[in-house]
Parts: sequence; structure tokens; C-alpha cells
Amino acid sequence: MNMKIKNSIFLLLVALSVGLNSCYDTKMKWGDPYTHPSAKDLPLGLQEAISRYDALKAYTNFKLGAGIDFNLYLNNEMYRNTIIQNFNDITPGNELKQQSLMNSKGVLNFDGADKVIAQLRASGLTIYGHNLVWHNQQQAAYLNSLIAPTVIPGTPGSSLIINGDFEDGLNGWNIPYYAENVSVTTNEAIDGTHSMKVEVGDFGGSKYNIQINGPAFPIINGHKYEISFFIKSDGEGQIGLDFPNKDLTNQYPWTEGQELASTTSVWTKITYNPTATPDGMVATTDNNSMNFRLLLGAMKNVTYYIDGVEVVDLDAATEVNYVENGDFESGEIDPWTVPNKGAGVTVTADAKYNGNYGLQGISGETSKNDWDLQFQSVTMNLDVDKTYTCSFWVKSDIPGKGRISFNGKINDGSASGNQYPYLNWDGAGTGRDFATSSIWKLISFDIKPFSSTLQLSFDFGQVPDVTYFFDDVKVVEKAAATSQSSKNLFRSGPVTIDKTPEEKAAILDSVLVNYIDAVASHYKGAIAAWDVVNEPMDENGAVRAGTEDLTQISTFYWSYYLGKDYGVTAFKTARVADPDAKLFINDYNLETPGGTKLQGLINYVQYIEEHGAKVDGIGTQLHISLTTDTTAIDKMFQTLAITKKLIKISEMDIKIGSSSPTADQYAAQANMYRFVVSSFIRNIPEAQRYGITVWCVSDNPEEHVNWIPDDAPCLFDANYARKHAYKGFADGLAGKDISADFSGDLVY
Repeated sequence: MNMKIKNSIFLLLVALSVGLNSCYDTKMKWGDPYTHPSAKDLPLGLQEAISRYDALKAYTNFKLGAGIDFNLYLNNEMYRNTIIQNFNDITPGNELKQQSLMNSKGVLNFDGADKVIAQLRASGLTIYGHNLVWHNQQQAAYLNSLIAPTVIPGTPGSSLIINGDFEDGLNGWNIPYYAENVSVTTNEAIDGTHSMKVEVGDFGGSKYNIQINGPAFPIINGHKYEISFFIKSDGEGQIGLDFPNKDLTNQYPWTEGQELASTTSVWTKITYNPTATPDGMVATTDNNSMNFRLLLGAMKNVTYYIDGVEVVDLDAATEVNYVENGDFESGEIDPWTVPNKGAGVTVTADAKYNGNYGLQGISGETSKNDWDLQFQSVTMNLDVDKTYTCSFWVKSDIPGKGRISFNGKINDGSASGNQYPYLNWDGAGTGRDFATSSIWKLISFDIKPFSSTLQLSFDFGQVPDVTYFFDDVKVVEKAAATSQSSKNLFRSGPVTIDKTPEEKAAILDSVLVNYIDAVASHYKGAIAAWDVVNEPMDENGAVRAGTEDLTQISTFYWSYYLGKDYGVTAFKTARVADPDAKLFINDYNLETPGGTKLQGLINYVQYIEEHGAKVDGIGTQLHISLTTDTTAIDKMFQTLAITKKLIKISEMDIKIGSSSPTADQYAAQANMYRFVVSSFIRNIPEAQRYGITVWCVSDNPEEHVNWIPDDAPCLFDANYARKHAYKGFADGLAGKDISADFSGDLVY
């Protein structure tokens, strides 16, 4: 006679958290409505059998884990209690990743994670740290800011000298002797692609032993002039400057109180101007032009590179800027107005591009509308018959976006003008917004006012928690700008200095070491094991190379800058920081038939160890489906066993492939769970079995925004009742059909 089903107890296991996502896919939400059949729709005998199973951890002596969400653990008592009852090893889904522990300024904060980890440990649970190094969920905006180019603002005004960037060879430059030692090269450059190379040999020893005569430039009696250039040398060097026809007040100007300026292997800007030189550089002749001479012979056997040479007339007529306090050099925001300040709008030295001050604006936590961060210039009186050029410099601490709207409207050819034009803001195509990043960007465009008054409105509230920096806001007549550029004037603007690959590697290696040391040291004794390097391999078995993208917020490829050795550094640093923690490398698709990715990972482990680090274990994620090749799973475990490393199933779930699974599909899922667990135990020697972690426990969308959409990949159904999969998983752990030992007649 069948056992009477009455008062059956169904263990309720709460799912993984909102926000827990796969390591290699994008978090996705469930479809609506939810149509999965519940466990109560299983045959009654099967329901009764599953209800009589013990808690999962009772069936194994290795670690049985679950990925969890810390917020749910703190606030949901049922979730917390069922985790403690059924599991003994916990993997935080997101809370120990870099983007959770570090803010966009590079500052670490452990407070939130510490509170939950203390509770987990007090309940007898061990912690598996996920993870120390990954290419996703990184503070990429901060990391990219460290390696972004250095932008040196140009001198206001236009340069009077031709070919100061040497893009036209040595045209205009004269070398009276040792001309064979002077050339133009593309090996070094800071302004364009060329620079002047000067090789001083044994003939050095006096500054006059090699001289470079610059092109003539126009002068006006009584005007002050500034000369600047960038220089670097292959060792310590010295450079001087003089005026052979002495048409300035001082024939031998000094820089920083010295006759000769020092040079090093780093690009340095040398500036000669009336402030820096004792007697000033003021024209004292009615001649129309003059030239200067670079003196490079002071030291022997030094090679110099010179670029970005500029001469600026500091007393030249300046353009009329209709934006009052557009450079913010008053140190105050007035007469600008701030209709919506977001998290704050201030004038500060930290925001400057040029001069002493710039404007800083911060969008708020909930900012989403253009006008949630908004500040406006004073109203300008303009001529409707003239065209004006509007320009400004902008950057942000993380990628952001914004627009300019026009109170007073601009002429777009319509009868009523347009306040919100879609402009080709920065030459990158038309659109309502322009993007910002950690690199200063010049936004420049032409406008024609619709009426005699116009006000600029800066609207930057679309993206929350972004700090923007603005400087040199201008509205000038386009005709005036064209008139000035028609003179014999040349570019005088910012110089961008890219960091070399070696410089980027040195910066990032230090950051990587400091981050791992800080995190692993902080949790020393509290974290039993770490995913030190997560998902390092491409599908072809090579170490993931990645790309450089300085606009990214969360994706950052350490290997692009540090090569394969980033893994060596990571394991070495983690080992020193916490010698007792078990250190793992973790990846997905290791069960793919053919074993290319698996063998590539094993080869990488060998490489890491050949270079002085120690890897304790290998994690295989096993995000699989009902159609996954079981023969390949067996082969994977057999191959992993040969490594003699600890082996962990780190993120297991099994997709059914349907938004409305049938009983047969649930049974197939149970069989697959049982097969995988059995294969792990059968093929991995006991001493190498670190454990199994399921990446999702419940199919309930209210408690777990599952990263697999419209499916049912977990051990518990939407109502937190044990599924057929629970039985398969437990039977795999026990190595037998546990229900066969139950008394009574269970028909299913």
C-alpha cells in the first residue's frame, strides 16, 4: 500500500541573491509571467521520497558550498537559516570583487563585507573568496585614469613659429656645424609623430659646441614673448638658449634662475618668459622678425629629442570672449547660476585645465535626467547676423555624458529656432549628447543666435555619481577667429603625453600588488581559499590578451598590460599576504570536448609555477545544460586529477532549456546533476576533492535574479521546495539512490 502523504516536510532553501551573476555572462532577469511547474506537481511518491532526504551537507565529507548575496543573508532569516543548515562553505557572489571593495577613486572599504563574513564564520561556515583578479567588475575608470595620457595645456595664443613640431622635417631650422648629428626621427615624439634628434658626441663640453638656429618669427617693439619646447635626453643633459641678434632685452635668458636647464629621460617642458628670466623677454627693436638659438653642447655623449617648439606674443590682441568668467579665474562661480546642483557645483583648483581654477560638477546618486545637474552662464548679448564659435574643455572621473542647451535658442533654419539642437559636438557624428572620460576633451562647435540674447545651459545629469570638470568656456566671433588664424600664426595648444607600455606596466603592476596584498592581508585567517586569478583563458587555450579601452567603467584586462606574468604576480602576492589560504585558478567551459581550453589552463598553471609561484587548486565552473557531453565531463575530471592539484566545482548549475519545463526535463536535469557529482567523486581522488559549490539554489525570481533567463537551473523550485534535481544531487553525493533505503512503498 502506498504511504499516505500527510504533513510532508519540504526543506525550504532560499536562492542565491539579487545581483549574483555568472562570472562570464551578463546578469539577466526572468521573463514574466513565471510558468515553471512546481515540485508539488511531481508524482506524490517522488515528493514523499525527496522530503525524507537529509540536508545536503550530510551526504559528503568535502566542502559543499553555495554562492550567496550578503544583503539577503543579513535581512532574510529563512535564507540565512537554510544556508547554515545545508551548506558549510560560502562563496560571496559579488561582494569580494574589486568593484565592490574599491570605489572609483581607488579607495578600499571593507566595512560591508566584514560584517557578514563575521556572521558567516560565527555560524561555522568557511569562506571561499571570489575573486582577487578578473577582467570584469574591476574599477576600470580608476585604473584607466592611472595610465591615461598626461595633457599639458598649451600657452594661450597662437604660436609664431613654423614647423615647431618637425612634421616638415628640419624646414626652417639651421645647423651651422655638426649638421650630420641633427636629424628628424619618429622614434620619439610628443607633438605629432616627429621630433628633432640631436646627438652630441665627444665634441661636447661647451654649450656653444652645437647650436640649433630656430626659424625667424615676427616681433613688435615693446611686446613680451614666451618661448617653450619639450625636451628629453638619454641621460642627464643641459640646454641653453640665446638670441644672436639681441632684439630682446636679454641675450642670454635663464630658466628657473639658471643659465642652463637640466634634461632627463622624461619629456620636460622648458619655458622662457618674462617672469622666469631676470631681465624679461621684451622686444627692443623695430625689426620685423628675429630668431633664437638652442645651445646643446654643454655635455658630452648625450642624445636629445626636442619637440613642440612654440613662440607666443603675450601682448597680442586677444579674442573677445562673451562668456563672463568662462575661465573661472575669479575663484568664484558668479555670475554663473546653478538651477540644479546635483551633488555639488563648485569652482576649485582641482578642476582646472588652464590657469588656476576650473568648475567641478557632481551628479547625484539618483541622477538620471539631463537637468538633474545643470549650471548656466550669464546671458550674453550677441548679433543675430553673426556666427560664433562655442568651445570648452571637459573631462570626468568615470565615463559620463552631457549636452549644451541654449536658453534663447539658436538659429537652426526653422521659424522658431531650437533650444535643444542635435549637434556634431566633437566631430564624432551628430547626436543629442557627447561622451566624457578621464581625458580632457575639447568640445567646439559653431552657433548662430536666434535672438539678441543667449545663455548656455550645461546639462550633465544623465549618468549618476559622475564628477565632471570644466574650464575655458568661450563664445567668440567666428570671423575674428578666422581673421587671426589667417595671419602667420601656428598651432599653440595642449600637448598629450602618452605613457609608454613600460610605464603603464610599472604603474599597474604596483597597483595589482598593492590591491591583492591589502585585500588578502585584511582577510588573513578569515578566508579559507581564494579565486586568485579568475577566467584567464580564451577558448583557444591561450591566455586572454584583452584590449585597451580607456572609456571602460568595469572591464579591465590586466594581461593586456602585464602579459602572462600578471598571474605569477597575483599568486606570489596572495601567498605572501596569507600563507595559509588555498589559492585557486578558476575558469569556465573546461568541459568543452577536445579539451583545448582545459589544457591551456593547465599549461598556464605550469607557467605560473615555473616562474616561482604556487597554485593550490583549479576551479571548474560547470555552467552546463541537459545536452552537455557527459563523456567530455568525465574526461575533464580525469585530466584535472592528473595535475595533483585540489579540484573544485566552483559555480555549478544546469540549464533545462525551457521556460516551462516538463516532468521529463526535470528528471533529465536530476540525472545530469547526479552524473556530474558522481563523475567528480569517481574521477578525482579523495585527497584532491576540495568541494562543490552550486551557483544558484532556487528558481524563485523574487529572491534570485537569475543570470540564466527563462529557465529553471537550480535545486529548488520557485516556491523553494526541493526539485527532482535535489534528489539527483544528493544521490550523486551519497553514491547511491538514497531513497532505496527508505521504509514503505514509494511509487514514482
